[in-house]
Amino acid sequence: MDALMLSRLQFAVATFFHFIFVPLTLGLSILIAVMETIYVRTGDETYRSLAKFWGRIFVINFAIGVLTGITLEFQFGTNWSRYSRYVGDIFGSLLAIEATLAFFLESTFLAVWIFGWNRLSPKLHCLCIWLVAFASNLSALWILIANSWMQHPVGYAIREGRAELTDFLAIVTQPFAIQQFFHTVSGAYILAGFFVMGVSAYHLLRRQHIDFFTKSFRLALIFALIFSLAEIVQGHIHGGEVAKIQPTKLAAMESHWNTQADAPQWLFLIPDEKNERNLVEFGRLPGALSLLAYHSTAATVKGLKDFPPDERPPVALTFVAFRTMVGLGFLFALLTVVGWFKRNRLLESPTYLKIMLYAIPLPYIALQAGWIVTEVGRQPWIVYGLMRTKDAVSPIAASQVGVTLGAFILVYTLLGVAAFYLIIRHARLGPPPAPGAPAGEEV
Repeated sequence: MDALMLSRLQFAVATFFHFIFVPLTLGLSILIAVMETIYVRTGDETYRSLAKFWGRIFVINFAIGVLTGITLEFQFGTNWSRYSRYVGDIFGSLLAIEATLAFFLESTFLAVWIFGWNRLSPKLHCLCIWLVAFASNLSALWILIANSWMQHPVGYAIREGRAELTDFLAIVTQPFAIQQFFHTVSGAYILAGFFVMGVSAYHLLRRQHIDFFTKSFRLALIFALIFSLAEIVQGHIHGGEVAKIQPTKLAAMESHWNTQADAPQWLFLIPDEKNERNLVEFGRLPGALSLLAYHSTAATVKGLKDFPPDERPPVALTFVAFRTMVGLGFLFALLTVVGWFKRNRLLESPTYLKIMLYAIPLPYIALQAGWIVTEVGRQPWIVYGLMRTKDAVSPIAASQVGVTLGAFILVYTLLGVAAFYLIIRHARLGPPPAPGAPAGEEV
């Protein structure tokens, strides 16, 4: 493999591993803040214990996320220097704002929150975790604005062979950036809700700390239910934005080859990229693709054949990832709606609890699939319509990238084993006994 392919693999490894930890940070920070707020308002010590229990898992997750995020950003200078040179005036400024504003705020107040339990008043301590939650999501906003610019570049001019910033406001307010932010963080909130419900289900199935984990489960259920339903609506809106600015990605997402009005959607199909067709098509929904993409069955949807072969993204991977994301999204809505009706009799619903325990990995899969659609579906462009990926790679030897790729995989494997061990260990241990409670008594 050449340096381009190895650099793409290295960036993919780093990104996918980093994004295992990011969404839980975004969603869990809000859930912990809500738990501590309930404690401050009601004086119920259970919610204080909840905030501390989930806070320990949050800190482990946050630390690994920060570490992997730093190495990820370094690659823009090592593996993608031509990209950085060409668009650094725009892309670099957005990442700089994220690092100096959001990350600084997040890390500072997290430290205050960790060490301030017995040093700050309850209200002030609660404010700290809300600031952590706000800063975490603010950090995600700036990173997603930067990524959205790569998907739909605006507010720039080409001067002396470089893209230079001309309209900062256009970049941060463009509809695609706003849609991508809400789509991504909604998925992160679903993941956090399912994570908390899954761990809570584990303890409820073992009938330990029943009151503690019943409250934890119900709170996470409400959180996940709201955003599971919102994600379906928002995902449809976001899909319309993709159809407008990235028609090749839309065509690849649906394996749509021929331009036509009243374009149908198929419940099941198998793409055949080599022959520019679908091997199998089953369950035709007339006009559904036109309606979903452009809100009218009469709308014309461009097919992949209308784009040069060298400007089409990998169809099969984009299609499978998109269907996986959408299918899981509807599953999350179904599971949370069912949970709503079972919320007052969780102990009498062991089958549902087992499903929620084993469903913990599913939001992770859905989010990773979504990023495959986002990044693979943009190819062959690193900045859509402006710079091709092959023109962005650094002029380095393939052997150099091969060594660093191997090192990344080794180090990330070790980090992953350590992180998952610590998270699983803390999750299985449950909360410490309440002050003065006999060993084994419920918290």
